[in-house]
Amino acid sequence: MQDFLLLLKSYGMELNKYTYLVVMLSVIVLTAVVVHFILHRIVLRIFEKHANNSSKLWLQIITQNKLFNRVAFTLQGIIVNFQAVIWLHKNGQASEIISTCAQLWIMLFALLSLFSLLDIALKISHKFAIASQLPLKGIVQGIKLVAAIIIGILMISVMLDQSPAILISGLGAMAAVLMLVFKDPILGLVAGIQLSANNMLMLGDWLEMPKFGADGAVIDIGLTTVKVQNWDNTITTIPTYALVSDAFKNWSGMSKSGGRRIKRSINIDATSIHFLTEDEILRLNKSRVLKPYIEARNKEISSYNQQYNEEEGNALNCRGMTNIGTFRAYLAEYLQHHTKIRKDMTLMVRQLAPGAEGMPLEIYAFTNTTAWLEYEAIQADIFDHVYAVMGEFGLRVYQSPTGNDMRNLTALAGSAQQ
Repeated sequence: MQDFLLLLKSYGMELNKYTYLVVMLSVIVLTAVVVHFILHRIVLRIFEKHANNSSKLWLQIITQNKLFNRVAFTLQGIIVNFQAVIWLHKNGQASEIISTCAQLWIMLFALLSLFSLLDIALKISHKFAIASQLPLKGIVQGIKLVAAIIIGILMISVMLDQSPAILISGLGAMAAVLMLVFKDPILGLVAGIQLSANNMLMLGDWLEMPKFGADGAVIDIGLTTVKVQNWDNTITTIPTYALVSDAFKNWSGMSKSGGRRIKRSINIDATSIHFLTEDEILRLNKSRVLKPYIEARNKEISSYNQQYNEEEGNALNCRGMTNIGTFRAYLAEYLQHHTKIRKDMTLMVRQLAPGAEGMPLEIYAFTNTTAWLEYEAIQADIFDHVYAVMGEFGLRVYQSPTGNDMRNLTALAGSAQQ
């Protein structure tokens, strides 16, 4: 600085403190403008042009998130602060104002640079499979929140010219208020860690949570919310901590297993259940699927009846084949031979407790695909066949009387009266 003053004096220029201040401020402003022009108009433009033409993904991500742009602003603040310390009087008011503004500028753009760096790391992590197993977005948002609080405290301490330790010690009395204000982010961060540690939820999982009307794929796991795109393309937002405090269903296990469950029953009219007659047994024995079962059952029943000398035709003493039992055996064999049903998973046809709507006969099996459209087609095809073949066994589907049934009854009653 002294050399600069001597240089000005050699040209016959006498500077008082005000003129000196104006000159130094002009030098600082001019330097800032020149540095800004070099960094933003030349260096960054060349870099952006190179990144846009490059096939490297990380270069394009850095450019899109303006990391170097914010770093350049941070560097400009450092240069201004350095000039204020060098050119201006250390204890001068102008030096303090410019230095304070420069420090605030540096901290602000350093924070924004950190945000850009975290965003870049998050986007690059999406290219790796392991990223879907971690709530990285929630963690990144948590880091941003903590960093913003720290920088905010530092900026306030610079403006008040107080030590940050004094401000931090004073926050103890406001802890309850801060906990209330940041309740959702804190709970969300803890919930995100629990979801990840227990492998409860990942991006792309099929989540079902009726309490919040969610039934679809998880598209975003944030610090405070989880977004679910429902199958009707609506978006449901769920508080992250609700996934830990409440129950939800994750269908990812079904998707990974390669089989989707069919669990549906048909209600059979109980009055149509009876023992098979000889004619019915002979007719059903022609079925390729049923023949082994009928022959084995006939042999077993005949052996039992002969052992106890039971008279044929006595339903109370003799054993016999029922149409519903034979139908159940037929469906089990039909599913065993179905090419779209998994044989290595649970497969059964069972009776449920009878009720006012007849005797429920349930099919419990797994398809060999988890794709929704294919699954529904397979299920519909199976029950199309079930309903169509029931009549061959003398069984009827239970159905409440319809308006048409009532009209027919009324017509019959009218005909009988005539």
